[in-house]
Amino acid sequence: MNSKPAHGVAVWLVLLAAAGTFALTMGTRQTMGLFLSPLNTATGLGVGSISLAFAFGQLWWGLTQPFAGALADRVGAGRVLFVGALLVALGTFITPLMTSTPGLIFSIGVLAAGGAGMAGPAVLMAATARMIPTSRRGMATGIVNAGGSFGQFLMAPIAGALTVALGWANAMQVLALLVLLALPAAFLLRGAPSQAAVAGQAPVSTRAAIRQALRTPSYLLLAGGFFVCGFHVAFLATHLPGVIAACGLPLQYAAWSLAMLGLFNIVGSIAMGWAVGRWRMKSLLSLVYAARALAVLVFLLAPKNGVAMLLFAAVMGLTFLSTVPPTVGLVAKFFGTTHMATLFGLVMLTHQIGGFLGAWLGGRMFEATGSYDAVWTIDIALALGAALLHMPIREVPVLRRASV
Repeated sequence: MNSKPAHGVAVWLVLLAAAGTFALTMGTRQTMGLFLSPLNTATGLGVGSISLAFAFGQLWWGLTQPFAGALADRVGAGRVLFVGALLVALGTFITPLMTSTPGLIFSIGVLAAGGAGMAGPAVLMAATARMIPTSRRGMATGIVNAGGSFGQFLMAPIAGALTVALGWANAMQVLALLVLLALPAAFLLRGAPSQAAVAGQAPVSTRAAIRQALRTPSYLLLAGGFFVCGFHVAFLATHLPGVIAACGLPLQYAAWSLAMLGLFNIVGSIAMGWAVGRWRMKSLLSLVYAARALAVLVFLLAPKNGVAMLLFAAVMGLTFLSTVPPTVGLVAKFFGTTHMATLFGLVMLTHQIGGFLGAWLGGRMFEATGSYDAVWTIDIALALGAALLHMPIREVPVLRRASV
């Protein structure tokens, strides 16, 4: 049977567990850009090679989520989240021991990123959606999403301070141990397998649900827009410290810029969770992408001093992951929650394919030209395209046929 909705204080326990897990896994992953330069200095592999490990992590995080979602749909979210948190901690802890590109791909790109995918938004959002009453779902997804942003806001300064006090390698291993604090949340979110039929309908298999989704134009348009979101977010998370360093500003501005991304995304995520119940979700998504394009254009024309960097990070934070609540909402509206972890996981996969390109292309373009300007230009064009891409989406439930 499906998990029963939580009520009263249980609602806040569910939200605290889900948001806290996302804070620890997302916060740790989003601080990794601070370690790119120290890793390069320690290994001598070059920014391009290390960016490849980060880029592979973006891709693997996305590839993991549909499978993690399908597993959670079958066995419950708790076991998947528990293993995921352990893998994030292990991969992060052994990263300083790696001295080759394949080693970094294994620790950052396979273990840590794969674990973060298992304990990531596909499983967390689906578990939350099933345990929260429908009337609160939009705000609930906004709060869980804000948890990831709060983690970034909290962990980036901690990572910077630990690096100064203990050195980058010890700092990374301390962050790995902090991830283990997410393990108790797996018990609260364990739920139950979600393979029961929707009332009045015969059960639909996971494979049939996927086939139906891939034949739904609105779902494909949504996934295409999320690809652009992934490009933008991964480029910022991986290379914003490098952008700041290229402007001649000290490390503290890099750490605080990442923190500003997280802090203001808390505001953006909660505001978007509130807005989802009041305006069309596709229109909200178009507005977010258009705002990103405008903000990047203004940044390219503005002076590159410390104040400008922090203001830019704050504006980017408002739109950073605020795409998640309306995207989750549209998937749930199209297909319901029975296969939501799987179907949102597929959308997350397109997000992370974009993330792979954002992280990898940023490093390659910087090595080739000594500047990030070309990538910023690509980002503007993609954001404008995504704003247009969401307009034809039809916000209506998709009629599902029973599997045979």
